[in-house]
Amino acid sequence: MALKIVSSQCTSCSACEPECPNVAISEKNGTFVIDPKKCTECIGHYDVPQCAAVCPVDDTCIIDTSYPRYQGAA
Repeated sequence: MALKIVSSQCTSCSACEPECPNVAISEKNGTFVIDPKKCTECIGHYDVPQCAAVCPVDDTCIIDTSYPRYQGAA
């Protein structure tokens, strides 16, 4: 599953954007969004998703259950 940013909670602080190892986060209409096609939940890079780790607002970067779980290369 990819992560998503709850737009109503995003403060547009931009802390998450430079932390994403997959360059999956960008600014759109004043808030930040995660491209689910690029998001790997930081699997293979970090133990926890970096967007959630650096976000100053709890539960703003959350799992997007509308996408399947990321599967790394075998």
